[in-house]
Parts: sequence; C-alpha cells; structure tokens
Amino acid sequence: MRVVLQRVKQAEVTIAGQSHGKIQQGFVLLVGFEAGDGQAELDYLTHKILNLRVFSDTAGKMNLNLQQIGGAILSISQFTLYAETRHGNRPSFTAAGDPALATKLYDQFNEQLAATGVTVATGEFGADMQVALVNDGPVTICFDTDQK
Repeated sequence: MRVVLQRVKQAEVTIAGQSHGKIQQGFVLLVGFEAGDGQAELDYLTHKILNLRVFSDTAGKMNLNLQQIGGAILSISQFTLYAETRHGNRPSFTAAGDPALATKLYDQFNEQLAATGVTVATGEFGADMQVALVNDGPVTICFDTDQK
C-alpha cells in the first residue's frame, strides 16, 4: 500500500464538473494498493497518518497531529502510484492491485480513518477526478508499507 500525503490549507475533488468532496485544513491522501495488501497495511497507515505530527504548535514547530488541530482528510484513490517506468516511456500499471480488492480496501481504509472521529471526504474509485488543493508548507510525505 502506498500513500502520498500532502498537508493542505484546503482541497476539493470534482467529478464531471460537480464537487464530490471538499475539506479545509488537513491532509490530501493519494492512496494506492497492490496485491497482498490487507488489514495489516490499513492498520499501519491509519496509525501513522493520524499520529503524524506535521502541524505547527504555538512555538512554530511541527509538533501537532491532525486530530489536535481539528483537521480533515480528502482521500483519493490513485492506482498510478504503482506505475512501473523502468522500461520505455509508457508506464505499466500491472503492479497495482486488482480493482475489486482495491475498491474494498479503499473503502475500509476511509472507514477506519472516519471511525476515529476525523472528517473524511473522498473521491470516487476509478473515476476521472480533478483535485484542487492549496499545499501548506509545502509538506508532502510518501508512505509505502513495503518499506516499513
């Protein structure tokens, strides 16, 4: 499982010109799955993301987590995180998880995040989405459960 996390001031996802999800301060998560991912990966990244201390405290140090600042999450499915680019110029996506399993895992991941009381807005799995955001910092962090 791979997640690219961006700390944002605000973000919105639109599908076919209609707003589908919108947040103020928090995280945009680009989320991808591969074969073999399961509950252990979901649990690990739920814990890491919710406890990640990248928001400024009163001294200006990155010392607060998402829940401490009352932030929200915009979660976007992103199979292209598993693009293979070593050969040729057209990426291969064969390493990305089977869409049926990935859809299930994506929904479970978002439910786990929301179960903690954090507001979670989402895109739509497999849809052509446009994501607009104001990256704060910028702070962008990549997680890969194969490298934990």
